Amino acid sequence: MSETPPSAPAWLATERDYDDDLGRGTLPELFETSAKRHLDAAAQRYKGGIYDRSLAGVVPSAPSGEYASLSYREMRDVVRHLAAGFRAVGIDRGDRVGILSDTRMEWAQADLALLAAGAVVTTVYTDSSTQQIEYLLDDPGASGVVVENESLLERLLTVEDSLDLEVVVLVDEPSSPYQRDDIVTLGTLHDRGAEAFRADSYEGWLDATDPGDLASLIYTSGTTGRPKGVRLTHRNFRSNIAAIRRRIGPRADEPDRVGIDADTTTISFLPLAHVFERLAGHFLMLGSGATVGYAESTDTVTADIAMLSPNAGASVPRVYERIFRTMREEAGESGLRSRIFEWSLEVATQYQTAEEPGLGLRARHALADRLVYDTLKQRLGGEIEVFVSGGGSLSEELCRMFNGMGVRIIEGYGLTETAPVISVNAPDDIQPGTVGPPLVGVDVAVDRSAGDRANLDIRDPDSPVGELLVRGPNVTDGYWERPGATEAAFVEDPLAADAVTAFGDVEGDGRWLRTGDLVELTPRGYLVIHDRLKQILVLDTGKNIAPQPIEGRFSTDERVEQILVVGDDRKFVAALVVPDFDQLREWATTEGVDLPDDPEDLTDDERVIDWVADSIEQVNEVLGDSEKIKKFALVAEEWTPENELLTPSLKKRRRDIRAAHTAKIAEIYEE
Repeated sequence: MSETPPSAPAWLATERDYDDDLGRGTLPELFETSAKRHLDAAAQRYKGGIYDRSLAGVVPSAPSGEYASLSYREMRDVVRHLAAGFRAVGIDRGDRVGILSDTRMEWAQADLALLAAGAVVTTVYTDSSTQQIEYLLDDPGASGVVVENESLLERLLTVEDSLDLEVVVLVDEPSSPYQRDDIVTLGTLHDRGAEAFRADSYEGWLDATDPGDLASLIYTSGTTGRPKGVRLTHRNFRSNIAAIRRRIGPRADEPDRVGIDADTTTISFLPLAHVFERLAGHFLMLGSGATVGYAESTDTVTADIAMLSPNAGASVPRVYERIFRTMREEAGESGLRSRIFEWSLEVATQYQTAEEPGLGLRARHALADRLVYDTLKQRLGGEIEVFVSGGGSLSEELCRMFNGMGVRIIEGYGLTETAPVISVNAPDDIQPGTVGPPLVGVDVAVDRSAGDRANLDIRDPDSPVGELLVRGPNVTDGYWERPGATEAAFVEDPLAADAVTAFGDVEGDGRWLRTGDLVELTPRGYLVIHDRLKQILVLDTGKNIAPQPIEGRFSTDERVEQILVVGDDRKFVAALVVPDFDQLREWATTEGVDLPDDPEDLTDDERVIDWVADSIEQVNEVLGDSEKIKKFALVAEEWTPENELLTPSLKKRRRDIRAAHTAKIAEIYEE
């Protein structure tokens, strides 16, 4: 076992010396402390004219299509009264309560109120099927659920007989009252709580909750099987908040350093049901005294960013890819505008990779900024200081381009089981292609013997690649009522093995979580994610192929909208491709090509296949022989959460995509 790399960045020592009080206590105590410090500052910004809020009158109304603000003082009152309201309708310590809602102001308020009341919050995505909703409430034995609107409530009521719900809380005002005692609106719940609230009782609820108590059950995405409920305690979350603050929080000796503090305004649009947004866009921000602005929807993010002018935000790679595609589409495929855009991308990459940009490069960069980059920054509100990318792998090329254009994106990595962040780049030391060094206090180890379990040849003692193991206060103790899955997820004391390389304060015994991710630990201690062990393709020649890095090379391509690399137990690598139909139509118009209207017919058109083949061949030029995409098939329907080919956090459901296109894969391999 090796020690922490001697070439690790010097700023890690500064992180170890950094300390604040955000790592100790419970989540309700975190919010109470932050609210007390920032009483008159804006805590939440919310848009008017979208919802028929049952809390109307409790919170100030916002003009339709415009944003209003709620101060920390006002938000604290709402949270306290909601907590008392939950207690008044029978929610007690340890009760599991689901939240079935899109990301919005009330989601955050209900979450903090339930935690203050001592409940355990379990999250449900709004695009879950009725059967999934039933499972995600039945498995944890939920005794209550907060539901966003009547549409979702009607879906819930179709399966209520199989659940043991004592109370259902409706966030929006219904079109007509439900004549049932067990269905109340959030506004009614608040009013009951305001009447019943007693400060000493509230303090007693907070005091009765221990940092080691269960705070939330967050279910895995279920890409490879039935979702498992990850047990996350208050300590898991708060230790992760403290570690992230060490990396991107305020520092007294560096007042101009970019980071997250009380002056931050962020935009929240990812599902709060997902652990990434829950931690990065909710607990971290409100604990830091920042302002959280809620987008109307993912479709209106561009317009909402312009109104909110945030200086921070968190997103998954798919959103950054869409932003880039929009820029490229507007530039077109030919003409002066296109040439200027492509030139500006080259300048951005050169500028980002240069240790000391020379006078000529600085001049070209300034010109490109006026012609191209500034337009992008203004679309993002003009105030963006840092975006965080997580929940998937961001392509190195795209990361370099954005950072070179002056849009700082720091990529991180984590799992639901680690609450969630394991590593993240520092804002002032971004290394594209990596997810940064592990957070201080989070120990990692790379197990090169893990390939034996997946039939992968990664046991070479000189190889830096292996399965990532992780240990720390942010790591779950296991899965809800799944002892077998819990036991399989951990390994005891692996550090004595020759095939393990470790990073961090790794002395002592203890269980290590198997992440299932194939990673590389660089000499500086940065993590490079290769792929999920389960997703590695093993060709019948014995070659191991990681599909995600290949797919990531298409993230900036103007012709390939989505791609899935296949080839397990086959002779060669192939791919399923969703073309960018908008770009295809534009090309056809420019070239005078008469294409069929039906997307299915388009995918069989030889001219379309040749058009996409140009992009495939460009990527093939930089791939190794065994990695090259030898054949591909076009598919007509985009993969989305709605057709259940993407998870709600926009990860590919690889097994389901392959199953949906079995015939095309068989045709590729002439089976």
